[in-house]
Amino acid sequence: MIKHLPAEYSNNFIKLRNSLISATGKAIGDYNMIEDGDTVLVCMSGGKDSHAMLMILLALQERAPIDFKLIAMNLDQKQPGFPADVLPAYFEKLGVDYRIVNADTYSIVKEKIPEGKTTCSLCSRLRRGVIYTTAKELGANKIALGHHRDDIVETLFLNLFFGAKMKAMPPKLATNDKQNVVIRPLAYCSEKDIASYARQMAFPIIPCDLCGSQENLQRQKIKDMLQDWEREQPGRINNIFRAIGNVEPSHLADFNLYDFKTLSQAKVDDDDPLFGDIAQTDNALNIANSSDTRIEFVRK
Repeated sequence: MIKHLPAEYSNNFIKLRNSLISATGKAIGDYNMIEDGDTVLVCMSGGKDSHAMLMILLALQERAPIDFKLIAMNLDQKQPGFPADVLPAYFEKLGVDYRIVNADTYSIVKEKIPEGKTTCSLCSRLRRGVIYTTAKELGANKIALGHHRDDIVETLFLNLFFGAKMKAMPPKLATNDKQNVVIRPLAYCSEKDIASYARQMAFPIIPCDLCGSQENLQRQKIKDMLQDWEREQPGRINNIFRAIGNVEPSHLADFNLYDFKTLSQAKVDDDDPLFGDIAQTDNALNIANSSDTRIEFVRK
């Protein structure tokens, strides 16, 4: 039996932990992320998110009505000063199956990307290739990544502002070659809650010196913008995330998703609010539908 809690913990910590486990379990259920007999490769960067993901999946593994296997994997990218002994020692302490994969992607990134330019795109592509290969070698049919709700919302705005696309990170996807299924079990968890959980669990955090400290990352600017919005109106990030799963193609403009030419997909509830505050549309429609106000047209 793996002990998932620190020696001393408060009721608030227990509530937080249970909330994260519940949210993760719901995301797994909603998207059928993990099934009976699965082998899940849990990608461990050494950051707070992947640490939290592993611990929550271990807790769910103990209580789930299905059997599935977890294999923790860390990719040693040969960054200078990387503490290669930290994660193996931690995995041994937890008693989990794990693999450390050595691949010098750091040298490739530094060689190909000019000084001062962001490295995330190339770095992530190289990591992805190694992860997919490792999953195949280990017989893992699911690959778990530690992206959370805030990551998904940030990606939506990155694609919106810089790629002209309504596109985010899906909680579950099949790779282009259909050989792997990628899952994001923390899709319903906020970064704030994960950070609080990680602090209290005192995980052995390993910072990313290759890209994590780059101040010119567009993602950091998006994150700052969203945090400003959240301070102004708490709950806004969650509302944006919920909107990603509550799409109305008839009220957008993609003619590949909706037949605007003949309106063959039109439904009764496709009415356009025309003007005014969208958030008050439903109330306004209720008033209009129940009103016996007469409208007169006057010729000038």
